[in-house]
Amino acid sequence: MAAAYEKADLERRMAGAVESLKGDLSGLRTGRASTSLLDPVTVEVYGAHMPLSQVATVSAPESRMLSVQVWDKSNVGPVEKAIRSAGLGLNPINDGQTLRLPIPDLTEERRKELAKLAGQYAEKARVAVRNVRRDGMDSLKADEKKGLLSEDERKRHEGEVQKLTDATIADIDATAAAKEKEILGK
Repeated sequence: MAAAYEKADLERRMAGAVESLKGDLSGLRTGRASTSLLDPVTVEVYGAHMPLSQVATVSAPESRMLSVQVWDKSNVGPVEKAIRSAGLGLNPINDGQTLRLPIPDLTEERRKELAKLAGQYAEKARVAVRNVRRDGMDSLKADEKKGLLSEDERKRHEGEVQKLTDATIADIDATAAAKEKEILGK
């Protein structure tokens, strides 16, 4: 009978929560052009919803400008509409098959909203890590009940899981704090 507790699996899942947080935070605008800003945009073309990256090339030619080169001229309208309706506060300028997106300055109110959103993303990641910790602790207790671990081994492994959890949450806190500082311009 194999033990259900696997430290490597817990490490992988906790690292996944941190990576997911970093992905979420990269989409938050800080006043600089970033192609990841348009990652959440989906365009309705050819009778289906597709990610923007499947119908156009996105680039950042300047620090305050994004450029969207639409591959099929018939999709320029739907791409422009999708960007406007994505709630990103961007207004495309149509230039043939290319859409230019000037990145406006952030207002203080918008900065505070984005910082709050970054905090919500961080809390979601902390909850995910705590759920992984709970799963690890539950599997350790189950292994002890099955006779695969002694009580001392279970307690030692629980200490390892807690140490891993604390380190991962510290990483989440540092990542979120850095993003909030970047957003607030401090």
